[in-house]
Amino acid sequence: MAAICVFCASSRTLDRRWLDLAAETGAEIARRGHTLVSGGGCVGMMGAVADGARAAGGRTLGIIPQALVDLEVADLASDELLVTESMADRKTLMLDKSDAFLTLPGGLGTLDELFEVWTTATLALHAKPMVLVDTDGFYRPLLDWLGGLADQTFLKPAGLALLTVVDTVPAALDAIEAGLTGPPGLPA
Repeated sequence: MAAICVFCASSRTLDRRWLDLAAETGAEIARRGHTLVSGGGCVGMMGAVADGARAAGGRTLGIIPQALVDLEVADLASDELLVTESMADRKTLMLDKSDAFLTLPGGLGTLDELFEVWTTATLALHAKPMVLVDTDGFYRPLLDWLGGLADQTFLKPAGLALLTVVDTVPAALDAIEAGLTGPPGLPA
């Protein structure tokens, strides 16, 4: 099956509903027989998604920079934990090791990872499915702003269309699975 990378928050101060969403995501990835690729952290939503995958019998691959290992936030329970020299190396390895990308709510780090894979897709450097889970309209202001960029021709509509937006985890996995079997670069 596929290696699905999940981008999400690592904050320790989140509402329980976000942690539950992450755990549900990890469990759904595992139930469908996929491997979870994560940022290799054990805190916040990142830790919850990995715990959820393992609790449902899934395999986890964490990719984390040494600086975060030094802060003692590494997911040492990962089936495989790859340590990189830098955050940039981490993103490159996440892109290389993953077949698809699923973005949950998060902050700057999550957006950085999303935009990295999205930008490289618009440059045709990969054709891997990318899905954004817009739970409770979390990303609606950002999506509206990006739509405005397309209206002003700062962003091509074809680039905007590379990102599939859904509102539930099962719909996200359905879109990823359809994108993995569909035409390259055209996720469902």
